[in-house]
Amino acid sequence: MTAVAPSPPALSGLVLAGGRSTRMQRDKAAIEYRPGETQLDAAVKLLAARVRRVFVSVRADQAAEPTRSRHARIVDRGDIEGPIAGISAALEQHPGEAWLVLACDLPFLDGATLDSLIAARDAARVATAFRSTHDGLPEPLCAIYEPRARDAIAAFLETGKNCPRKFLIGSDARLIEQPNPRALDNVNTVDEYGRAMSSLVPPREIRVQYFALLREQAGRSAETITTAALTPRELYVELQARYPFTLPPDMLRVAINAEFGDWSQPLSNGDAVVFIPPVAGG
Repeated sequence: MTAVAPSPPALSGLVLAGGRSTRMQRDKAAIEYRPGETQLDAAVKLLAARVRRVFVSVRADQAAEPTRSRHARIVDRGDIEGPIAGISAALEQHPGEAWLVLACDLPFLDGATLDSLIAARDAARVATAFRSTHDGLPEPLCAIYEPRARDAIAAFLETGKNCPRKFLIGSDARLIEQPNPRALDNVNTVDEYGRAMSSLVPPREIRVQYFALLREQAGRSAETITTAALTPRELYVELQARYPFTLPPDMLRVAINAEFGDWSQPLSNGDAVVFIPPVAGG
């Protein structure tokens, strides 16, 4: 009689959303790269279609935060820093399950990439992970961790280390190639966010009006331009590269669709933007 191979452990999903987003200067989980959907919700949706159940990894002080509280949560251990805290907590609280782990800052991640990871899963290893397209090292924050990783990670943490990439380097993880080279490009800073949005959001047409000195320097009173700028500030910087504007943004006021607005207000296709210089005289 032919022996039947045992089924691999059930696969659950974990979105790592316990970071402090210090470099981004705003909560990365709450960013909407696509209108009406936070990045956390997008990651949960990607996982939910492929695993038995999905949890969000959070710090204790984030558990009631609205973006996270609408999902099932696993609270990180308070004595460990970094994403390995969430991975470790999931393995400890549900020791019989394998975990498909995602960082919450991967706006380019697609379903086909996750499908290829699941198809290549080797349940006999500690983990299955992609090899980075940038440096060839393991990508720990889009990876499958098997139940046996629980003890291996605990032993790793006992040495005083907490880097999940170094854990995978020293383990018997299976590494595979990424089908989409951009899928695991994460977004951690304000500059990276701007570049990501420029890639994800199609160019839009904006009607721009100029007054006083700006009209003289632009050589026109109005124009319609196609731009990838996300905010009035980005639009003005783009225009400064085109025209010899001498006034910095802080000396101007900006109006959007006939109402005074903020320099960081998101722009939409078809918006009318007016840059208003200071009025001379008293």
